[in-house]
Amino acid sequence: MNISEQLKVYFVMGSTNCINHDPEKTLAEAINGGITLFQYREKGEASLTDENRVYLGKKLRALCKRYSIPFIVNDDIELALELESDGVHLGQDDDAPLVAKKRIKNHMIIGLSTHTVEEAKLAVTAGADYIGVGPMFTTKTKTDAHEVVGPTLISHIRAAGLPDFPIVGIGGITIHNALEVYQSGANGIAVISSISHASSPREAAEAFNTLR
Repeated sequence: MNISEQLKVYFVMGSTNCINHDPEKTLAEAINGGITLFQYREKGEASLTDENRVYLGKKLRALCKRYSIPFIVNDDIELALELESDGVHLGQDDDAPLVAKKRIKNHMIIGLSTHTVEEAKLAVTAGADYIGVGPMFTTKTKTDAHEVVGPTLISHIRAAGLPDFPIVGIGGITIHNALEVYQSGANGIAVISSISHASSPREAAEAFNTLR
């Protein structure tokens, strides 16, 4: 499965995102529901730090490896290396992809958050393997979220000379608006609370899988 296919149902989660179950159970259920990619995003108030963050990361990494789900680390290259992750996802203010490629293993995936057509083009030139575009809709998960750009931005990026580059939409995506993101030209959707807050993360993941 290539990265375009792996982006289909991209689950993003940290300990603070889990409400009804602990992180391991939440991820295990989501995997059983058919997620295709996982990102460990341990951020925000009350998030784990230092050895606790590493300890949870190792448990989630082992779970992903058991089920052959690619494991991505958010923002932190050192943590990605320590956890032997499959990749790292960077923001616009983090290490540039070209710098990151010099610090990580060649086989690691590099994702980059983008919010404009120009940023998307630069990300491709800089060596990103996929881009996250958003926020698609209003989100409460990120307190520092950018202004909503909507699914139309993905359509504009496609029309601007990137018809086949791997793109995942992120931000405020629910089962009710996900199809709009797919229809805009995204290869997949990145979901946090719509799965992690669900009483049954497995059923939530299954529901997203039925959309494509």
